[in-house]
Amino acid sequence: MSGAYRAVWRWHFYAGVLVMPFLMLLALTGGLYLFKDEIDQFANRRMIQIAPAAARAAPGDWIGNAAQAGGGRAASLTLPGSPDQAVRVRVDRPDGSQKTVFVDPHTARVTGVIDQGGVTETIKKLHSLSLFGGATGKALNILIEIVAGWTIVLCATGLYLWWPRRRQGAVLVPHETDLRRRPFWRDLHALVGLYVGGIILFLAVTGMPWSAVWGDQVMGAVKASGLGRPPAPVAGAWQRAEHHDHPAGAGWTMEGVVLPSPSHDQSLTAVIAAAEARNLPRPYTVSIPAQPDTAYTVTAQVRRVQDSRALYVDPAKGAVLADIGFDRFGAGAKVIEWGIYTHQGTQFGQINRLLMLAGCIGVWLLGVSGLVMWWKRRPPSLSRVRLGAPTAPPGPRVRFAVPGIVIPLCILYPLTGLSLVTVLLLDFAARRLMRPRPVVS
Repeated sequence: MSGAYRAVWRWHFYAGVLVMPFLMLLALTGGLYLFKDEIDQFANRRMIQIAPAAARAAPGDWIGNAAQAGGGRAASLTLPGSPDQAVRVRVDRPDGSQKTVFVDPHTARVTGVIDQGGVTETIKKLHSLSLFGGATGKALNILIEIVAGWTIVLCATGLYLWWPRRRQGAVLVPHETDLRRRPFWRDLHALVGLYVGGIILFLAVTGMPWSAVWGDQVMGAVKASGLGRPPAPVAGAWQRAEHHDHPAGAGWTMEGVVLPSPSHDQSLTAVIAAAEARNLPRPYTVSIPAQPDTAYTVTAQVRRVQDSRALYVDPAKGAVLADIGFDRFGAGAKVIEWGIYTHQGTQFGQINRLLMLAGCIGVWLLGVSGLVMWWKRRPPSLSRVRLGAPTAPPGPRVRFAVPGIVIPLCILYPLTGLSLVTVLLLDFAARRLMRPRPVVS
């Protein structure tokens, strides 16, 4: 076994130790979120399903009853794609919490109230580790960014270890079928990594736009360069929305901004009529800003990125101030949005969802097989800071060969690069402390 191979194996081992627990959580929650529509329908069926009717209550009654039931201000509502489903109203409460209120659009009767988004929103927040909110949520989101970067390291080193050489090692089919032996788990680990590693790498890269540091920086750079959000189509400019006024469902490119409105009167009925007149397909979401001089934002809830569309409507006159579709996005925004929709498993239909699910299942197979392999070759004593990692090869050239290859991959992700340098220093310090000392006679 060459020194370079041992060095790569050592880094692959440590990357797995650092990444796998979090990556398995992301795979579990991400795999569940692929089926968010089915989970939502199962969990909230009694509140969602209503009797279809030709009559429709006034939209003002929908949000009025929802605000009363939710104990706050109606901030957005989603009109369903089917007449036998309830309207969903997001209600912002004075204590900062949010509720989802289901309202029968035919009678304005409230059919149920749940915490904002219900089960699927909890899964989503677990996936981004933002469930706790505040500084803790921010720190955990940064951790996810580091994990995504290390996943790239894990995939790159894993491919190197699998790559065919003179020795036997590159497998395309399993050579061993005895589950009690380590070679079986080695073959399983290698094959899963080979066949779904590309999907895992894709998920790691396309998940980065949501990250707290890298995502914000890239968003700013793409939009500032003219490759992202289109310029404001009316006099004035895009305005940054307050936290709870972020347009719901606006997507990565248009999130966080609103347009000013020349009118101060508000009429939800006029806004819905304008959306219907523009043939905006349902379901769509109407965001109701807290400030009266801000336009309503109406966003189509679509499954393919090319169908993305947002209307900005004067709430008094029902005049459409802007109609922004995917064709107006810059090249950078189009690429990132395409990656996001594919990441979520909707861009290419059922095959897209199944491929993303295969990546999630593959993460768990890699984690379990890696743990079993470690257990079968673990050192006899773990009390001496011996984790069973491959030994560091001698010589500075070999020791620093892998970081020299990996660090350029991490320059794109500074937090990952910083964590990599930290691990390098810790590894160096640990080897110095564990180095056998000469016996003094």
